This record gives sequence, C-alpha cells and structure tokens, in this order.
Amino acid sequence: MTTPGSDLHVSRRLVIPAAELRERFSRSSGPGGQGVNTTDSRVELSFDVARSPSIPEDLRPRLLERLRSRLADGVLTIAASEHRAQLANREAARERLAAALRAAAAPPPPPRRPTKPSRGAKERRLAAKKRRGDVKRGRRGQYGD
Repeated sequence: MTTPGSDLHVSRRLVIPAAELRERFSRSSGPGGQGVNTTDSRVELSFDVARSPSIPEDLRPRLLERLRSRLADGVLTIAASEHRAQLANREAARERLAAALRAAAAPPPPPRRPTKPSRGAKERRLAAKKRRGDVKRGRRGQYGD
C-alpha cells in the first residue's frame, strides 16, 4: 500500500518522488450520503512522464511508446472516484498509476520462434476431417430410393 504524500515505488529501478506527482480534487459522482454534494472525494493524479527527471533515460522511450494513448502532452492522469473517502481514492489512484507504469516499463517479451505442426498432428487433423466428412455423408438421403 502506498501512502499519499510519500514517494511512489513502481519497481526497484523506478521510484517517483512525491514532489513530481500532482493531485486535483473534485466532487465525485456516486455514493456519499449527505456529504455527496460537499466533499471533494474524486482524485486526479497526474505525472509528467515526458519531462520527469526520475525516469531513467533508457526507459523513457518505452514508457512514452506504451502509454501514448493515455498521455496528454506527455502527462499521464489517473482518476479515482470509486471510494467515498478522499484518502481511499488517493491511495487507489497511486496504486493504479504504479500499476500502469510497471506494465509499461516491463521488458518486451522474447521473440516468438516459429514452429511447424508435427507429422502426427497433421495426420490426426486429416483423420478427424475424414471422420467428420463420413458422418455428414451418412446423413445424406439417397434420391434413388
């Protein structure tokens, strides 16, 4: 669990100082009882991916590429309003930001090595096709009867 106001630990290599995170609060839709119209429980957490000095230079292009659909002018914004309490929404936004950055920073998967079906697999596939054709042929009515 990450506490608001502290540094955000994304991975061993990537730690975002609290000073680089921007929070905005607004009124949240949804549950809240009597305080729903007065409490600013919705949280928007913003982090400038493009210009942050805490991101290693070799990692920045991968983050920008993988998050490009979610960035606005290089800034990643996460909104959280699922909880009634502002503190819970702040924690949820920080967790989601860390998860998004962790997924984007993950190394690319190893390249796929192309393989061919084995001889036995080809024979089994053709035998199954033959059986299916025989079943369908057996359902045909004979017009000469």
